[in-house]
Amino acid sequence: MSKCLLLGVSLLLPAGAFAQGTGFTQPLPQAQTGTSSPSFSSTAGGQNPFLGGVPSGPATPGVLKLSILEAIQRGLRYNLGLLLSSDQTEAARGARWKALSEQLPKLSTGVTESAQQVSLTAFGLKPGAVPGLPSVIGPFGLFDVRAFLTAPVLDFHALERIHQESHNLQAATWNYRNSRELVVLVVGGSYLQVLAAAARRDAVQAQFSTAKTLYEQAVDLKHAGVSPGIDVLRAQVEMQARQQRLVAVTNDFDKQKLQLARVIGLPVAQEFELTDPLPYQPAPEISFDQAMETAYKNRADYQAALSLEHAAESAKRAAEAERLPSLGINANYGDVGITPGSSHGTFTAAAGLELPLFQGGKVRGDVLQAEALLKQRLSELEDLRSRIEFEVRTAFLDLKAAANLVEVAQSTMTLAQEQLRQAQDRFAAGVANNIDVVEAQESFATANDNYISSLNSFNLAKLSLARALGVAETATQRYLGGTK
Repeated sequence: MSKCLLLGVSLLLPAGAFAQGTGFTQPLPQAQTGTSSPSFSSTAGGQNPFLGGVPSGPATPGVLKLSILEAIQRGLRYNLGLLLSSDQTEAARGARWKALSEQLPKLSTGVTESAQQVSLTAFGLKPGAVPGLPSVIGPFGLFDVRAFLTAPVLDFHALERIHQESHNLQAATWNYRNSRELVVLVVGGSYLQVLAAAARRDAVQAQFSTAKTLYEQAVDLKHAGVSPGIDVLRAQVEMQARQQRLVAVTNDFDKQKLQLARVIGLPVAQEFELTDPLPYQPAPEISFDQAMETAYKNRADYQAALSLEHAAESAKRAAEAERLPSLGINANYGDVGITPGSSHGTFTAAAGLELPLFQGGKVRGDVLQAEALLKQRLSELEDLRSRIEFEVRTAFLDLKAAANLVEVAQSTMTLAQEQLRQAQDRFAAGVANNIDVVEAQESFATANDNYISSLNSFNLAKLSLARALGVAETATQRYLGGTK
């Protein structure tokens, strides 16, 4: 039975697979995070944020109709991982403004009113040193209103810091777009899991109904003296086995619906039903070279990695610029006097040139750290380029194999259905016992489950290909179909 492994996976989702038992694993790609904003690997409860959502409100009466595209749109509004990514983008924007403020003029003002008494003796003037001048002056009042201006004129370190945080902001923006792609992948995969679980539930329900009919038929034949009691017992065991299977798949379907509600921000108590059937349509044709060109152009995590590399280059230049002189000005203007009515204007203006001569190895340490970060970003970028090619090639292989499995599973299910029909006819005619019927039922149930699993894997492979190309958000309907 196919089971969703969305629950319990880490943020990077490297080991999770949407489907089991089909020979395929569909891992969710990693998300790059910028240095200017904190990364998140789990929420306070230890859960992957992309597997949670912020409920949009209380549950409403009635049953909500939900298509796959509507589910994705809800996920793009209420998924927790995306909301946290948006907060990280705002944090990166704040860090850029903070760096920019170091290069902008700063203006402040203040008003003081004070009472003072000055001892001239404390300043070295002995009593009587100046005829007529007392040794203690005051108390007297002092009023001062003043504006202060500080403005950097040339600071190479601050300029490079602005460039660094600007690139970090670009990386955070790309990370937000990458988070949207991940949300589409998670929500689309969850929706497909619910559809597959619903298909299994309906199939097992039909199998249980058939087994119940055969049991009743076996009882009638026994009463007519045509069939032995072992046939009734065998049919009853088969019917109860199908009933147990129905309970299990119904429970799995209900849990898959709860998980889908979580990732799209629906209240878990909200009743809803899916309006799109388990889709089957061929994947859009695209060559491998076209796919790679599309991936490098559209993958948001790749663009974020490029921005992080540029940020590391600016960080290195900023560290090297700590050796360079900086120029700034300071000025103030105000009125000062004993009272506001007797005040006089005063001002001070100065330009300062700071020449760093020796900072105890700080600059050397900062440069070494910046160089190490740059090497790290370059290595991550090259690894990501390789991983993108790996993901695209893997998606192509999975898509081809899944399409072949769907075709084989369709043929197998048709044959198994015909086998079951003939076995039922032979048993009804009294020319065979129900052993053949039970075996045919098992074969048909296995063939039907394999068809559902292969079709689910085919759709997940298309979704993974769209993610590998960086077009999951814009091409979901083209790859999966569905109604708006």
